[in-house]
Amino acid sequence: MSRSHARLRLFGAAAVSIMAVAATGATTAPASAATPVFREDFSGGLGAFTPSGTVRTGAYGARLAGSLSAGPSLVSAPIDLAGHGGVTVSYTRAASGLDLGESFAVAYSVDGGPYTTLESARTATGAVSFPLPASVDGRDLRLRFSLAANSVLETLTVDDVLVEAADDGGPGEPPTGSLPPVDDVTAPGPYAVTVDETAGPGNDGWLVHPTDAGANGVDHPVFVWGPGAGSDPAAYEDMLRQWASHGFVVYSEVSSSSGAYMTDALDWLEDQNASASSPLKGDLDLSEVAFGGHSRGSIGTFDVADDPRLETTVHVAGGSFDGSGPDSLRNPALYIGGDEDFATPNVERDYTNTDVPVWLNVLDGTDHILATRNGQHIITAWLRWHLADEEFRRSEDFLSTGCTFCGLGEVRHKNW
Repeated sequence: MSRSHARLRLFGAAAVSIMAVAATGATTAPASAATPVFREDFSGGLGAFTPSGTVRTGAYGARLAGSLSAGPSLVSAPIDLAGHGGVTVSYTRAASGLDLGESFAVAYSVDGGPYTTLESARTATGAVSFPLPASVDGRDLRLRFSLAANSVLETLTVDDVLVEAADDGGPGEPPTGSLPPVDDVTAPGPYAVTVDETAGPGNDGWLVHPTDAGANGVDHPVFVWGPGAGSDPAAYEDMLRQWASHGFVVYSEVSSSSGAYMTDALDWLEDQNASASSPLKGDLDLSEVAFGGHSRGSIGTFDVADDPRLETTVHVAGGSFDGSGPDSLRNPALYIGGDEDFATPNVERDYTNTDVPVWLNVLDGTDHILATRNGQHIITAWLRWHLADEEFRRSEDFLSTGCTFCGLGEVRHKNW
């Protein structure tokens, strides 16, 4: 993350004359102790901001001047909020000389997405502070200041930009989700694991789960996994155990290109959650469910990806044969392929045809058989993000430059 270490001056008076404000609302500058994440007073130039149009800096801060052509703007570099929550954006601004119909605007963007307006006004002077919604926590934030005015004598002056967080996860202490936090997704999680090899609707599936499921009031998310053709759950035992050690209840049985066995398994798990004789009674979080699989297991996952009970799907080395698999997707999807895998062209075609948020990694030195084993820790982090609400992983592990898994192969993502 780019950060300016310039001196931060004290804020002035509260905001006045705000014409329109986003639903987050404005408050006076915060007085409570908070963690500064980003600051810029433009005393050394534009710092982490990139200008367009006429923008000058001085003792007054950064000044945008109107133009008959494109209006000026200032856009910050991505501000890394990994490990941070309760985010507030503060700044001082002064609009001068704007006529009716002219205005300035302040907006923010998350992970390179569309901008959301914090403030739009014609006349405003002083300091203002905006609490941002929890959806920005742990992600990449950009700030944009812009001016729509016709004369160079019509200006917006910006100073003392500050991003603060009410809570700071600190190094190695990310904000927790619904499962006990971990420092390293490549290591086993905190749970001992129990394996039942005669589980499921036909008593021929594997149920792999935390031995002390439900301890400390934890409800465990569910992951239904489909093996590749010609294999069974035993071929994935170390991976199933890994995911269960992180707190997920994992079910797997021999797969088919039809995903009906996955929905049947989820029906069975719902019954187990309600059954007095089940070791998992009342311990499942059935609002946090994923289907996924390798090769044929991935194809079966596409078949039932529109099940309304799902939060996400995982597809490993299993591109659909005709490119229509993604048509059924309704939720974010993870694609993993290998640079030595014959199925990767199909995976890449599915990626092109995917309209939901999707993240793809074509792993280096990986063939069809090794794709799941080489990608298992990516899957662990993905499940902790999408099923265990560890939102910091969005930026830290997946969607930022230099993300945790970006060095393992060719990464692509879209629609976020």
